[in-house]
Amino acid sequence: MRPIVKRQEPTSLLVFDKYFMLSVLALVIIGLVMVMSASMAISERQFGQPFYYLFRQSIYILLGVGVTFLIVRIRTEIWFNHSGWILLLSILLLVLVMVPGIGHVVNGSRRWIGFSIFRLQVSEFAKIAFILYLGSYLVRHQEEVRADIGGFIKPLILLGVMGVLLLLEPDFGAAVVITVTVFAMLFLGGARLWQFILLLALAVMAFVFLAISSPYRMSRLTTFLNPWAHQFNSGYQLTQSLIAFGRGGIFGVGLGSSIQKLFYLPEAHTDFLFAVLGEEIGLVGMLSVLFLYVVLVVRILWIGRRAQLVGQPIAGYVAYGVGIWIGIQALVNMGVNAGLFPTKGLTLPLISYGGSSMLIIFAALAIVLRIDYETRVSTNNAKSPKPKKYSRARYGF
Repeated sequence: MRPIVKRQEPTSLLVFDKYFMLSVLALVIIGLVMVMSASMAISERQFGQPFYYLFRQSIYILLGVGVTFLIVRIRTEIWFNHSGWILLLSILLLVLVMVPGIGHVVNGSRRWIGFSIFRLQVSEFAKIAFILYLGSYLVRHQEEVRADIGGFIKPLILLGVMGVLLLLEPDFGAAVVITVTVFAMLFLGGARLWQFILLLALAVMAFVFLAISSPYRMSRLTTFLNPWAHQFNSGYQLTQSLIAFGRGGIFGVGLGSSIQKLFYLPEAHTDFLFAVLGEEIGLVGMLSVLFLYVVLVVRILWIGRRAQLVGQPIAGYVAYGVGIWIGIQALVNMGVNAGLFPTKGLTLPLISYGGSSMLIIFAALAIVLRIDYETRVSTNNAKSPKPKKYSRARYGF
């Protein structure tokens, strides 16, 4: 009778990549301090006490840590087995958010579904759902993706459906992040270069059409090109952000000493928190944050590469997707704050205030941690592991 071997599970965060863990910890601490600094004035005005947003952000972080401890104990195979259903759930939620009475409208956008005291921003869940699905798709349809245009087009049809639903909210920023992430994953999956050139041309034409067909988006584009010509109208937020960077200089005006956060810069504790950071701790602080993101993204990509080397290709693609998503979103947010990109409603991962963003990012990073753990176990238990074979029936559709 064969002995029953109990599956080992991680019992300590110390078994994971230390550079990954340290970069996440540093970004979360910086974010918590900056949310406190940027939100004190508006919190005092709205709620009569200065630490309302700090308190809520602390709760979101604690919930995120709890989610992390839960997810790192779940085998990645379970997520991959149900990736198709997770994607369908995200699309269903994107439809439900458009239903009056279910979806909540904030600043003219219907992006949230309310659950008692918590509101879920559906686009955040859609990002990780598509990454999980595409990671398994690229393995199950590997030859089709590399040799046949049909294998390349199929996930793009689902991307198109999701993109339309996101634009109806509207959430143009999330649509851009998901699109870039999907394109990058398809490229890593072996899709041909000419397909990307054709697709890029079509995407550029589509985005130009979307921009000129909507007065709201056209206004943002013209404002981005010359914000000072609209500094008291549509360019107000961007010009105030640029003023914050100018005041900060190299070393900043000092933590807590920002003037722009005192009702001059809208969304100072959310989408434009990086501008307040630049004002208070200067270019040195901004470059430090950028360095931490580079470390985090590089370690995630390395975890993905190592997973593929030990015969876990789905895990590798999912890790690639998470790393690309976090890197692109951080880059776009910082670029928007600095006037390099048109204004979009995207948070700075792990730093900006926001419950949905914080919890989903923690969940995605927890999946990467689980991939790292399973890769280490596979490396230790087998000198020359054989790649797994994945059937279409087992891993969804």
